[in-house]
Amino acid sequence: MVQVCVNGTRGAADGAAVPMSPGAMAESAAAAVAAGASDVHVHPKTPCGRDTLSARAVAAALGEIRARVAVPVGVTTGAWAEPDPAARVERIRAWTVLPDHASVNWHEPGAESVAAALIARGIGVEAGIWSGTDGAARFTASPLRPQVLRVLAEVTDPDPDTAEETARALLSDLGGVLSRLPVLLHGEGTGAWPVLRLAGRLGLAARIGLEDTLLMPDGERAESNAQLVREGLAQYRRTRRPAQGEGA
Repeated sequence: MVQVCVNGTRGAADGAAVPMSPGAMAESAAAAVAAGASDVHVHPKTPCGRDTLSARAVAAALGEIRARVAVPVGVTTGAWAEPDPAARVERIRAWTVLPDHASVNWHEPGAESVAAALIARGIGVEAGIWSGTDGAARFTASPLRPQVLRVLAEVTDPDPDTAEETARALLSDLGGVLSRLPVLLHGEGTGAWPVLRLAGRLGLAARIGLEDTLLMPDGERAESNAQLVREGLAQYRRTRRPAQGEGA
C-alpha cells in the first residue's frame, strides 16, 4: 500500500501545487489515486490556510474527496491544529462526517484520549510514532495498542544520507510491535526517498506526497502529488519484497 499525503501543514507559500481548498484537495487526491495511490491522508484547512479539526472543514474536505475517489481517506489530529487535548477530543466528537482513519502522534500530550475518542466513533487510528521522540516507548506501553489500525512510523530526519539509518533505529525501538500490527513507514524532505525504498525492501506500506517532500529524487520541484506517487510507486516496486503471508 502506498498512501498519498496531499498537503500536510504546508501553505500557499509552498507553491500552487499544494492543494488548500476542499476542491483542490479532491482534484489532487483523484489524480494521485489514478497514478496508483491506494489511500489518502489530508489536512483540512481553514479559509486562511491553517490546519483545523473543525467539523465543517473536515466534512467539506472528506465530502469533496470521496466524491472523486473510492479509497480510504484519513485526516490529521495533530496538536498544532488544536493544542488543547480536551478541545481536540471535543472536536472529534463533533465531527458530522467521519474519516476512515486519523493519525494520532503518540508523543503529543493527550494522545491516548484522542485515540480513544476516535476508536469510540469507529474511526481507525494511525499511531504516529516520530523518530527522535518518546513516542515508541509510550505506544508500546499503551493499552490501546491492540486497537489501532496501523503504526505510522514517521522518520523526521530529512537528510538522505542518514534517513535510512534513522528509520532502522525507529523500527528497532518499536520492537515486537512490528510483528503484531501493520506498519506504514515514511520520511520527509529529501530523506523521504531513501525511506520509501527501505519500506519496499522491508515489505512495509509507504507514503509519499507534498506533505512529505516538495522534491523529486533528482532534486527537481515536484509538479503534483500524482507525479510523486508515480515515481514513488516505481521506486517502491523496484525494491519491494513480498509482505509476510504473500507468495514469492
